[in-house]
Amino acid sequence: MDFRRLSYFLAVAEHGSFTGAAKAIFVSQPAVSLAVKELEQELGAELFHRLGRQVTLTAAGEALLEPARQVLRDVEVGRAAVGAVTGLAAGRLDLCCLPTLAVRPGARLIGRFRREYPAVVVDMSVSDDPADLVELLRSGHCELGITEAAMVPSELQHHVLMDQELVVVLPPDTAWQARPVSLSRLRDTPFVTTPPGTSTRRLLDEAFAAVGAQPEVVVVTAQREALLPLVLAGAGATLLPESIAHTAVGEGAVIARPRPAIQRTVVLAHRSGPLSPAAAAFVELSMPTP
Repeated sequence: MDFRRLSYFLAVAEHGSFTGAAKAIFVSQPAVSLAVKELEQELGAELFHRLGRQVTLTAAGEALLEPARQVLRDVEVGRAAVGAVTGLAAGRLDLCCLPTLAVRPGARLIGRFRREYPAVVVDMSVSDDPADLVELLRSGHCELGITEAAMVPSELQHHVLMDQELVVVLPPDTAWQARPVSLSRLRDTPFVTTPPGTSTRRLLDEAFAAVGAQPEVVVVTAQREALLPLVLAGAGATLLPESIAHTAVGEGAVIARPRPAIQRTVVLAHRSGPLSPAAAAFVELSMPTP
């Protein structure tokens, strides 16, 4: 099975059209169409439903998608292994992480990696839903993922990076100060939070459920960058990692440490099997110092 044809097939699948794929990979549209047609003839099955200028995957195309990604990943591992002999003088690392982990520890780890290996390009994807992040790792879209230990399935490997505490951020002029506050006292506090299925929302719901309550959610937004402005405007409280929450203290927000504490273990996850030299180097650099 030809590597070039598989790469063209993936480009069409990801862009939804032959024209879009051709533009993305800087190849003529007829060349892309011919390569996919030859692949279909080789496999004896149509891989796409042609719907005018748009295409969708057939059942055969869906079945080929993940194996094709793995083939390309294996080829990249082979190329990078050769490059590793020259000290990672080139290459690419595909990394995904939860939004609340992009700054800490994500930015710190990527910065450290880039200082050590400046020739390697890092492509960081952000996924709100831990289940979606796991799928990015399973499918081969990303090689490494920064996520919660509790959300990593057994077939993936993971390395513990840190334990992270989350705090409640309240609007300015709130009576409580930065001290422990029972979650039971917060049961009537209005909350601004992310949609169900997201990491922070799950932690919020589980924490209140543990004390026999549920949070009073008054604003739901997928725009995480809006959470702190909404809190500062008085719309309600929110739950955030302590490292992010402190950025709002200077603008008058109040931090309360919930009791029982809300914590999560942050890990670096990946599929079983050999890693590319870039990914292996990132894992090594990321491990906490004993």
